[in-house]
Amino acid sequence: MTAIVADSSVAQERRLLTEIPGPKSTALLARKTDAVAAGVGVTLPAFIERAGGGVLVDVDGNHLIDMGSGIAVTTVGNANPMVADAVAEQAHAFTHTCFMVTPYEGYVAVCEQLNELTPGDFAKRSALFNSGAEAVENAVKIARYATKRTAVVVLEHGYHGRTNLTMALTAKNMPYKEGFGPFAPEIYRVPTSYPFRDGPHGGAEVASWANTKIDKEIGAQNVAAIVVEPIQGEGGFIAPAPGFLSSLAEFASANGIVFIADEIQSGFCRTGDWFAISYDGVVPDMITTAKGIAGGMPLAAVTGRAELMDAVHAGGLGGTYGGNPVACAGALGSIRWMRENDACSLARDIESVMVPRLRAMQENFPQIGDIRGRGAMLAIELVEPGTTNPNASLAGELNKYCHQHGVVTLTAGTYGNVFRFLPPLTMPRHLLEEALSVLEAGFEASS
Repeated sequence: MTAIVADSSVAQERRLLTEIPGPKSTALLARKTDAVAAGVGVTLPAFIERAGGGVLVDVDGNHLIDMGSGIAVTTVGNANPMVADAVAEQAHAFTHTCFMVTPYEGYVAVCEQLNELTPGDFAKRSALFNSGAEAVENAVKIARYATKRTAVVVLEHGYHGRTNLTMALTAKNMPYKEGFGPFAPEIYRVPTSYPFRDGPHGGAEVASWANTKIDKEIGAQNVAAIVVEPIQGEGGFIAPAPGFLSSLAEFASANGIVFIADEIQSGFCRTGDWFAISYDGVVPDMITTAKGIAGGMPLAAVTGRAELMDAVHAGGLGGTYGGNPVACAGALGSIRWMRENDACSLARDIESVMVPRLRAMQENFPQIGDIRGRGAMLAIELVEPGTTNPNASLAGELNKYCHQHGVVTLTAGTYGNVFRFLPPLTMPRHLLEEALSVLEAGFEASS
């Protein structure tokens, strides 16, 4: 594995000069407490001032290994020069006109790239928005408009955002939904394939349960869309068993239901392919993207079959900031970097390093019940040894240990017991190995 470090100005080393958080971060945290709403939480209160490659540098000068990429956003590395230069050039030209008022080429160019890169050889159209939740919400709008149906089907353990509609689509209550209801109606949840917890039941069998539930309890003729994450993100990086998504997609096609792939966390080379749905041999009717699309700039998209996307009347889609020219420039720079550096192979290289190390840890630490994911989207599920009982307390301990020792890690999962890894594709191998060594030391310390 030879990572392509996109910003050599940041030393690619873990360096701890103070405790984490240090004194300057602690002072900023006090200011945050006084100025920022308490509902905006912070996972690791180390305030960052520079970043690049696989490293975040905080205000106290600590160099932290970044195993989260801002939740799968800085896939091409933080401050990637192709992104930064494109953003700077566009910002000097103009920062906003609103595409719906006076359009610009960047928006069109991003849509052209999306139409080319997303699965399917049929005619496509795209529309740009600001966030993943906004993309999902608009995908549902389009599906309802095109089908003249109202019901939307989602999966257990799914996560789709924090707006009212996407909270309804999301499975996990705390912290996403607690106290925020009532939620949007006509949302129905069906079983999903969770290989670690499904026992002897394969993907096609679980899909048959889901399809039967749709048919008998909702009525397939009432369903506008089925929305799935090819690899569930916040739910715990659950990769469904073979046959699950393909069976669900076949049922959707047979019943005139729009099959929507939510690739907001899994898209743009993160899993070793441009989009994770490709591993299942499924071509979705629509696909939602965000996060890794623009190298850190706020941008999201819905891409789909032309006849679906063109069904909505002019003015029915859009938003003041949707497809902002600066964000579009960032996306074009990010996609260019992915193409020129074979980003999919970089993700597969990360998997080839991480999975053997994690499997070796599993032999020594029976608390690791499952290792899963693809490419640079990997996870371990922590359990009480010898069982499948979730071990959320260990996940919390390990997270704290890694943070204190200069590795930015994230947890996830419906039960709070999943450690997820989302390193930037610019992560040098020595830092990846070092981050795993810190995690291993955390297991040893918790034993």
